[in-house]
Amino acid sequence: MDEFATRLHDAWEWWHAAIEDAQEGRWTRTPVERQVMDDIATATTGFGYPDPSAELSLRARLCRIATWAGVLRLAARAGGWELVPVVGAIPPRPAGMAELLSAVYAVGEQGEVWLRWLTTDGPPPPGAVARFEAFVTGPGSVEDLRQFFYD
Repeated sequence: MDEFATRLHDAWEWWHAAIEDAQEGRWTRTPVERQVMDDIATATTGFGYPDPSAELSLRARLCRIATWAGVLRLAARAGGWELVPVVGAIPPRPAGMAELLSAVYAVGEQGEVWLRWLTTDGPPPPGAVARFEAFVTGPGSVEDLRQFFYD
């Protein structure tokens, strides 16, 4: 598995662990966690796919991914959670807010890396960009975050 696929795979594993633990009752969000999730949703409104007839430049697409990293850093600081690397790590159980934020951050952080590479190393693989976009936007993605919680 290449480094991008590994990062995305591991981010999904951490994401699923947090959602599963919430849905199974092993993690019940606190009022602060609920508010932070609402704030994340508000801060990322409009990151979803634009009108299908509109074409976004690669830079704009990478910026949409990378912006998640900044939003997640602020969210983690606001709630006192530590973002940890997810690549090559198994999420602790029960998983909770720190694990969920770390999963999404791993994807956004890759967007930041790609933006830095754009001028020196050229564009990232188009398929990888599309898969990272699908993690944060679209059906069943981070964009739908609030729908996964029953508390």
